[in-house]
Amino acid sequence: MNASPEVVITGLGIVSPLGIGIDPLIESLRRGKSAVEPLSPYAEQGMVPHIGSRVRDFDGEKFVHRKTLKVMSREIQSAYAATDLALKHAGLTKGAVDPDRLGIVLGSEMLYGKIDELAEAFRHCTAEQRFHFEQWGKAAMRDIFPLWMLKYLPNMAACHVGIAHDARGPNNTITQGENSSLMAVMEAASYIQRGLADVAIAGGTGSRISEAALPFRGTVDVSFSTADPKTVSRPFDAKRSGMVIGEGAGSLVLESREHAERRGARIWARVAGFASRTEQGHREKMTGLSIRNAIRGALQSAGIKPGDVGHVNAHGASTLHDDRIEASAIREQLGDVPVTALKSYFGYLGAGSGAIELAASVWSLNSGEIPHTLNYDVPDPGCDIRVVHGQPLTGRRPVAIKLNHTPIGQAVAVVIAGV
Repeated sequence: MNASPEVVITGLGIVSPLGIGIDPLIESLRRGKSAVEPLSPYAEQGMVPHIGSRVRDFDGEKFVHRKTLKVMSREIQSAYAATDLALKHAGLTKGAVDPDRLGIVLGSEMLYGKIDELAEAFRHCTAEQRFHFEQWGKAAMRDIFPLWMLKYLPNMAACHVGIAHDARGPNNTITQGENSSLMAVMEAASYIQRGLADVAIAGGTGSRISEAALPFRGTVDVSFSTADPKTVSRPFDAKRSGMVIGEGAGSLVLESREHAERRGARIWARVAGFASRTEQGHREKMTGLSIRNAIRGALQSAGIKPGDVGHVNAHGASTLHDDRIEASAIREQLGDVPVTALKSYFGYLGAGSGAIELAASVWSLNSGEIPHTLNYDVPDPGCDIRVVHGQPLTGRRPVAIKLNHTPIGQAVAVVIAGV
């Protein structure tokens, strides 16, 4: 039986609060530049959350035909743009890959729409401070854009990309919250390993600053701090007060090594292994068992030992309980490995976080620089790990583990290595 094809990464596409494209992300990480700022209009209205990170200077029309924009939410536009950037970074033009051998799997989360798109319908159903459900059907048909649903279906990013690039291979969408991006990478890699595709696009998109999403998700883990916004996201620091929210999307181009070498592509890293695990628990009832098991499973999948790992790119949500159970899992499974936490730069991007953070570790393997964690000033005794802080760390092995987990007990780990 032939061995599975080796999976490599040949392209990176980023739409993040730190900028559009991989270069602004790298520059910000090198300079220690945070994208967290007051959120308008939340800050002006005294709302919570009042700080976060937005993608600045993003114009969907630069990537998407104007006629198509009307059926694409901002999150889907961002995913489309990130994928376009990743393909260009990989040197792949339309038609360069056999369409039947081009797969797509993108991560997403529930997309709740914009309040102003629904406001008129809600207004027509409200009288005497009561909502009259029996009037909703008529009001919705009259007041809501007929194709509204197409803008917010989580699977539409992968659909639009597939149509635009004539990708006829496997097409899928992962909706596992914070884990979505990394699970998309796992799925895309498996396409190639199983011989279903030569090239697979993987990534994710998310927004935690959508005004319609906030009432659904709540603010239980969000920081209420009134300190300088750029200092609030502080993973593993003793003074952390909760997560900072943001938006963003990232995509990676995965290929079989044979396909990449045949076309003369630059190979940035290889996907060495991965694993996802779960545990019974919710928020503060989580023990970190799923994180420990995901790390152990990813090491086994990659065929490496804990001492082989050069750095961990942590989930690092900056919440009290999550950081402690993640730190405990890292210490138990990997010992005194250096740990970086990039949400200190841009906050919590939901399903978009994992792909952007993984792309940063891909750059790290090539540059030899592990980005430092911002705002790590007072170590938390409950987070007994070696956090990279103050300045980038160099001289480590070109092997990294990227971690993500959700507040309902799911965890995922992806191992990438130098070429």
